[in-house]
Amino acid sequence: MSKSINTKGLEVWFVTGSQNLYGEETLKQVAVHSSKIAKSLNDAEAIPVKVVFKPVLKSTEEIYNLVLDVNSSKNCIGIITWMHTFSPAKMWINGLKYLQKPMLHFHTQFNRDIPWGEIDMDFMNLNQSAHGDREFGFIVSRMRLNRKVVVGHWQDKKTITQIAEWTRIATGWHDWQGAKFVRFGDNMRYVAVTDGDKVEAELKFGFSVNTHGVGDLVGYINGIKETAITKLCDEYAALYKLMPSLKKGAGQHQSLREAAKIELGIRKFLEDGGFKGFTDTFEDLHGMVQLPGIASQRLMADGYGFAGEGDWKTAALVRAMKVMGNGLKGGNSFMEDYTYHFEPGNNLVLGSHMLEICSSIAGDKPSCEIHPLGIGGKADPVRLVFNVAAGPALNASLIDMGDRFRLLVNEVEAVAPKNKLPKLPVARVLWKPLPDFNTACAAWIYAGGAHHTCYSQNISSEGLQDFAEMAGIEYVLIDKTTIIPNLKRELRVNDVVYKFNK
Repeated sequence: MSKSINTKGLEVWFVTGSQNLYGEETLKQVAVHSSKIAKSLNDAEAIPVKVVFKPVLKSTEEIYNLVLDVNSSKNCIGIITWMHTFSPAKMWINGLKYLQKPMLHFHTQFNRDIPWGEIDMDFMNLNQSAHGDREFGFIVSRMRLNRKVVVGHWQDKKTITQIAEWTRIATGWHDWQGAKFVRFGDNMRYVAVTDGDKVEAELKFGFSVNTHGVGDLVGYINGIKETAITKLCDEYAALYKLMPSLKKGAGQHQSLREAAKIELGIRKFLEDGGFKGFTDTFEDLHGMVQLPGIASQRLMADGYGFAGEGDWKTAALVRAMKVMGNGLKGGNSFMEDYTYHFEPGNNLVLGSHMLEICSSIAGDKPSCEIHPLGIGGKADPVRLVFNVAAGPALNASLIDMGDRFRLLVNEVEAVAPKNKLPKLPVARVLWKPLPDFNTACAAWIYAGGAHHTCYSQNISSEGLQDFAEMAGIEYVLIDKTTIIPNLKRELRVNDVVYKFNK
């Protein structure tokens, strides 16, 4: 579990629709069934938040008041709706107009099987979700509202898994609301994709991004006590394979102490300011001895968002995906497509960055090392070096297209390196992008994908599509089915659709 992430107390409300037409006895049975489903979901280990049963809704007024409660609740991150019986959908219009939180429409029914020898009209009147949910689905579609639709019996493992992932995605969206991200220094000079419209982002996503001078941070760093530095250096020695020159009494131990001092300073700055992530740039380090390497890696491992070169969009995305994946096996990290391997039949991407890859995705015990950086004009920085484990993963990029934001995702397959990399002093991962190297790279470039991404081992592309729909932004997927002509057509259609909607 990440130290800076707290999802304790968060709730999803289970909301059932019906109507007064069926009489008191039927409505009592509806409430009993609904509460049992809600309890079952709440007891499911895979669902990371509390599922709260709410009284059955039977009128326009009840629905409207429920939505007001949803919007004003600090702990409610979204609602799960289910029409146990037939709930005339015009009752839902006034409430849904004002719904400000994500919605999952659960198309299920209480009984798994039809009771063939006993089924009668009383049973049919009670168990009408097969068409009650269609009525509800129509009005949501008619109102052009985004939502997730999950179909299946409430006790089915696959169904529970889908609901669990949606709730995780909703926690990431909830975490963005009112979040603050800090840029130490500004954007890397003249770089386009890492910049963007921060005002529009706050309107669209709910988080704010503001710059603080590096001098503000340096003041925090210089205020760190020697005893705290020593304690953190001891932690480094216990957790990582420490390069001999960094050990106590060795020639570069002072560099390790400086790295620890930087980490402690940034951490305190973030905690005091209530920030959930940060960016820096090697072009603006005045007053700092070395570029934050191990500091950025460890703060990411604790759940903070990060991106280099002032890339606030990626820092925010890293934070959201860390919240979504909190507690799951695998991790999420700032990433960059760095260089290629053009071996015939075995094309690979080497992903890395100058220093800052999160140790949450490490495939082995990281080594704590110090090496020259060759950029930034500062002292040699300390960093964690490791390989990333093989397996399915994805890269996600949040892009400002000028008239809209686009979330671009490429599914990849990470592979274990066959060759040692003794002279590459950074954390790194090799992957094969789907559907194949040429198609994936061309598709990424056609879609305007950034060179910075969030690399994820535990969030699915479907989950990120849900996230894009919660945000009301464009979503583009590059996967095993991608064909370039189709992708180009999709991008052209999206241009028209978003310009028309705007």
